[in-house]
Amino acid sequence: MPERTEYAPGTPNWIDLAAPDLDEAAKFYGELFGWESQEAPGDPEETGGYRFFMLNGKVVAGYGPPGENEPPSWRGYVAVGEADEAASKAKEAGGEVVLDPLDVMGAGRMAVFRDTEGAVICAWQPGTTHGVQLVNEPGTFCWSELQTRDPEAAKKFYSEVFDWDYEERDLEETTYVGIRLDGRPVGGMLPMSEQVPDETPPHWLIYFATEDLDGQSEKAPEVVIPRQESPAGAFAVLQDPGGANFAVIELSEEAKASGQ
Repeated sequence: MPERTEYAPGTPNWIDLAAPDLDEAAKFYGELFGWESQEAPGDPEETGGYRFFMLNGKVVAGYGPPGENEPPSWRGYVAVGEADEAASKAKEAGGEVVLDPLDVMGAGRMAVFRDTEGAVICAWQPGTTHGVQLVNEPGTFCWSELQTRDPEAAKKFYSEVFDWDYEERDLEETTYVGIRLDGRPVGGMLPMSEQVPDETPPHWLIYFATEDLDGQSEKAPEVVIPRQESPAGAFAVLQDPGGANFAVIELSEEAKASGQ
């Protein structure tokens, strides 16, 4: 279902953008996806300038200024029953807790950590906010994918933290690892190509559904990976004006049916 009001623990449920220029980000994504912007409720000094991206009156993402030494990036969150427990599991599995669990003004409780290879992932314990309200429709979050140099280490880490299991699919030049929770797809994992510069850290890539891949690619300041075909649909990786990478994908009928 495109409209969501709850997420089972272990399901990607929220995304937000660390944007160095909030007004620039609002303009770009407004033109790209038709998003509108709304201030987060509460005192701006407490919210840190955090805002919401809206589509058809529903929250589809958040955005705010980057933290100290944080690069411009899209961040993915996973629903958990207890943020403190997730952070403890991440430590025990060999990860690094970047932000200790903290309450977010009644909306929920969050923690941020790096996996054993350095990719950043966030945990979200719902309060009044369970997650984004629309998914899998044009202009909304539809998939998250880990790019890693050590898929086996990543599989071990995330199974211990989020109880994920996996299903592998052989592609022409690589093996795609489908991430599953209780038998349903919730994400994917790919080994990073040898062509990727050594200084590029492992990372999660956020995908948005689209019906105009080529047109949206033309609106981006930079096309990192031009149109590619995949079993899930044609996709491209773009970069926004602030320097954050993200993907847009024209979902295949099979991908639409499976959802996340």
